[in-house]
Amino acid sequence: MKIRRKLASFRARYRWSSRSTVNSLYRYGLPNKWGDLLIDHQAWSIPGVMLLVGVACALIALFIIAVPFTLWEQFLFSLAFGGLAMYIRRYVGTLVTLVLIFMSLIVSTRYIYWRITETFGASLDFDMLFGVGLIVAELYAWAVLVIGFFQTIWPLKRKPIPMPEDTSLWPSVDIFIPSYNEPLAVVRPTVIAALALDWPRDKLKVYILDDGRRDEFRVFAESVGATHVTRTNNFHAKAGNINAALPNTNGELIAIFDCDHIPTRSFLQMSVGWFLADKKLAMVQTPHHFLSPDPFERNLGKFRHMPNEGELFYGLVQDGNDLWNATFFCGSCAVIRRDRLLEVGGIAVETVTEDAHTALKLHRLGYNTAYLGIVQAAGLATESLSAHVGQRIRWARGMAQIFRVDNPILAKGLNWPQRLCYANAMMHFFYGIPRIIFLTAPLSYMFFEAHVIQASADLIAVYALPHLIHANVANSRIQGKYRHTFWAEVYETALAWYILLPTTVALINPKLGKFNVTAKGGMVDREYFDWDIAGPYLTILGLNILGLIFGFIRLFWWNSDEWGTVLLNLLWTVYNLMLLFATLAVAFETRQIRKHWRVNLNLPAMVRLQNGRTMTCHTEDFSEGGFALRMPAHLDVEQEAHLHLAIFRGDREFSFPGIVASNQGKVLRIRFDDMQMEDYQMLVAATFSRGDAWQEWLREHKTDHPLTGLKEVFQISVTGFLRFNTLLGELTRKYYSSFKARREQA
Repeated sequence: MKIRRKLASFRARYRWSSRSTVNSLYRYGLPNKWGDLLIDHQAWSIPGVMLLVGVACALIALFIIAVPFTLWEQFLFSLAFGGLAMYIRRYVGTLVTLVLIFMSLIVSTRYIYWRITETFGASLDFDMLFGVGLIVAELYAWAVLVIGFFQTIWPLKRKPIPMPEDTSLWPSVDIFIPSYNEPLAVVRPTVIAALALDWPRDKLKVYILDDGRRDEFRVFAESVGATHVTRTNNFHAKAGNINAALPNTNGELIAIFDCDHIPTRSFLQMSVGWFLADKKLAMVQTPHHFLSPDPFERNLGKFRHMPNEGELFYGLVQDGNDLWNATFFCGSCAVIRRDRLLEVGGIAVETVTEDAHTALKLHRLGYNTAYLGIVQAAGLATESLSAHVGQRIRWARGMAQIFRVDNPILAKGLNWPQRLCYANAMMHFFYGIPRIIFLTAPLSYMFFEAHVIQASADLIAVYALPHLIHANVANSRIQGKYRHTFWAEVYETALAWYILLPTTVALINPKLGKFNVTAKGGMVDREYFDWDIAGPYLTILGLNILGLIFGFIRLFWWNSDEWGTVLLNLLWTVYNLMLLFATLAVAFETRQIRKHWRVNLNLPAMVRLQNGRTMTCHTEDFSEGGFALRMPAHLDVEQEAHLHLAIFRGDREFSFPGIVASNQGKVLRIRFDDMQMEDYQMLVAATFSRGDAWQEWLREHKTDHPLTGLKEVFQISVTGFLRFNTLLGELTRKYYSSFKARREQA
């Protein structure tokens, strides 16, 4: 009876039924008559049938995982399972995805079971010393894989609920824009866009929460109709800044934007409808989207050619969390119900990831959260690799603090799906030690002839390779739109060393964490290699190169009787070298001298010259500094000539004075001339504030293919190798020239 009540509640919340779910599973899935018969069978409507099927599948999986196989039996099993996975992955549909997940869980768990029961020696010897670290790292990776499958098995893909026609029913909203040391140029477009939100004027107030207490911000706020709020201290950083503003404001809802996140005019109308539909809803989160490249994208030349580091979380993980009522608050681009926030004591201040901790507190009180996966704001990514690493260090430290002081596994008020979603988010940031272990594990054999896995090379191959292949195939299927295969390992390799110590320290003493502000709007005025960031990986790289040399010596001389074991460790070392050289490629900082980032934009426009001539055209891109226009024909106009540019959005026209910056063929570039505040407000309304401003960006990424992902990482690795080799050559020549000059002087 209890299970039946829970199922009824779940159906009511998500308008879900067993029959319709099975239909959706098979839609566009395997097209055969047996599938159709299964879809139409009335048994799915009987309560408990799906649960029984699930239990039966679990029992089958447990049997397959535990049954002992000989080498050839395991090989044939792996071949059959792998062949089936490769065959069915060609079909679309959720059912196929679930089958691939099920197969991956069986193969990966079978590998872990074999590792624990068959390859882990009980004697305390030299091999055991190195083997313990590897098995712990593998158990961690397996746990993250399993919980990750659970977390993202069925993304909810929530849709907006329209607002009622009667605006008197709409709630009042306060917009909070916290700032500390960011320049006004970064904050200004966010404030202007917030003031232009499509919402009744008498129910919308915009607050600049200025922890820098700057007069120019006060003057700006007064000039545009926003409210400038300060406090006498900076206790608890951003969380304290927001909490200090709560008693002095009174909107029913609070929308929070980081000062560089520019909202579209439709933000509130897209997100607030759910608050009217669900009285227990405490928070709605929307994606964080970036109009500028992060250091990985910029330094590797991959901006908009492939998903960035954060797209997996905002494109898939949050949608998966939403199914389990476990959406996290991410600090920006979110709306929170004021009374619920006050009930948990405001934004959490106990940890440096105040956003996720606040969501955890709301969930513990039984409130709902929601995720709307439609981009409704865009901001600036971190400019340099060092700033990016610093930001991730803060996230990692904060998640470890929550794990220590408010552990979701033990916290009261959460259901088990919520506990698992939170636990996986926190466990993710403990990858520092496992990643370093994986990068150095083969060296234990290369240097010391330690057998970290007590099994023959052929047994290791027939158990480990299927585990890796199935995991990558299933993850590519689930994550293909949001992350390409093998790129997660590049991200983790680049950050592993730096999150290792903060997470460890936070587990021991969570009070040692400190909030550090992520700088935005800066520039990188020269190309350089970041020796400080790359230092630890140069050491690991050197060890792996030395291990590779030792490996070839062992293959042909020292351990030729164990050529299979040597070969496996050599391949592992080569793979690690690929990841390390790719990491070095990221450490080559490229120049970023743009004051304003250019954004692709295709809108109808018209140019009016001073002589009265006009020409229709289309915008190609824009920035706060000007536009690039695609002209139907070459326009005979001189550089530095004055003109007016009109941009059209629906029936509305926006006109700006401008100067011709360049005139090349059919591309006319215009920079703005002495733009007044009214002109700037129109510019933001015509560009950043458009409701569909960022939708096209999300359609440009190609879906992942595992071998393509491997090829991409390999190419980046070669680039890193060549660039670092060139850098060493230049440094060697400089040192030799300096040494030679000193000798001549002597």
